[in-house]
Amino acid sequence: MLASTPNVAAILRAFHVLPTLQTGSSGSSRCISSRANAIFKDAKSAEFLAAVGDKESLSLLGGLPEVVVTGRANVGKSSLLNSVIGRRDLLFTSKKAGRTQTLNFFRVGSHPGHLVVVDSPGYGARGRPEWGALFNHYIETRKQLCRVYILISAAHGMSATDEAMLSSLNAQIQSLDGTCWTLQAIITRADALKTNGRAQINQIEQDVFRIAPTCLPPIITSCPSKGIPFGIDEVRKSISHACGILP
Repeated sequence: MLASTPNVAAILRAFHVLPTLQTGSSGSSRCISSRANAIFKDAKSAEFLAAVGDKESLSLLGGLPEVVVTGRANVGKSSLLNSVIGRRDLLFTSKKAGRTQTLNFFRVGSHPGHLVVVDSPGYGARGRPEWGALFNHYIETRKQLCRVYILISAAHGMSATDEAMLSSLNAQIQSLDGTCWTLQAIITRADALKTNGRAQINQIEQDVFRIAPTCLPPIITSCPSKGIPFGIDEVRKSISHACGILP
């Protein structure tokens, strides 16, 4: 029997099993969600800071805690981050893979801001070696980095490149001295799943924990162009917690 958790609630809503689901969330949990949303509520003040394409330029940015999002090209990073930040057009979305070619820094909150979200180039067939080198340098040296989020497509499941990236990130957490960032998976486009959706989600979750034991439990999300997104509050709460803004 499935436990009544926020993630399962999202799955059930996605597959129209129930119109709503009482998850048994405590008042404390609701309070934390409200506080996390408050951090992101001033969406108009969110600002693009810089696009970094070389290692040297990274030193020019800093101060606020950061999280970075990675994933296979066209996995839905831009759509997810627009929903999380609360702006439909802050990040450019495209059906063409490989649009993001630099590390793009976005401040959350009015100046001086609460935290910074970093969008990274997609990996896979449309990726480039120099993008990977920049990303690796960033996660190995960035002292402000608090968490790495790896996005996995619900519709496509765990690809070979996803597995390689997840395994690499897990190995870095276990081997690098003084690593201060944590790792978490986000499952995107759950609304695209059909009748066997829960089985597919379960398989992705099992794959994540098999490949990367250090990875935090996946957050299940959907950001349809038409319709109501879900999982966004959980992502905001996770980011706020990772950055030390929420307990």
